[in-house]
Amino acid sequence: MSRMTEIHTPRLLLRRWHDDDLTFMADINADRRVMRWVDDGSTLDLDTTAEEIERWEEEWDEEGFGLFAVELLGSGELIGFTGLYVPEFLPEVLPDVAIGWRLGAQFWGQGYASEAAHATLEFALQDRGLDRVICVSRLGDTASSNIADKLGMKQERETTHPVHGFPLVVHSIDLTEFEA
Repeated sequence: MSRMTEIHTPRLLLRRWHDDDLTFMADINADRRVMRWVDDGSTLDLDTTAEEIERWEEEWDEEGFGLFAVELLGSGELIGFTGLYVPEFLPEVLPDVAIGWRLGAQFWGQGYASEAAHATLEFALQDRGLDRVICVSRLGDTASSNIADKLGMKQERETTHPVHGFPLVVHSIDLTEFEA
């Protein structure tokens, strides 16, 4: 199995995390608009962001996939993350692998999340041999639902967050049907 951990798209570089990504990701995690649909909506501080990045990097080592840092090719600016993760917070969907994304608000509405997510699905299918990927989002998070639609994912079911109690939507795609 290859260990491709960098993906180039027309506008983006998806890569592993660097130490100097921390302050940029912490800024994104401190923005209420960004975090509105994440877990219980709480913003995250620098230390918590550092713990998150450490966990994401461990997942790369343990699973052979994880959340990519996403940077703009032109400027080298970190704009957030997109990637694959094991949704352990929602045991009912395991052993499915989920795709997720979180971009800084100033980068919304420009197609970056869809571009990065499409490349991530290609990576899941061609590089990691996964045959199915899900997306878990909060009910009402229309931006994430729109991205899932653009990826060809279908709404599979609604469920409830086991800790926070709010409604979740699970989208899925059979990667044998994915148009890479």
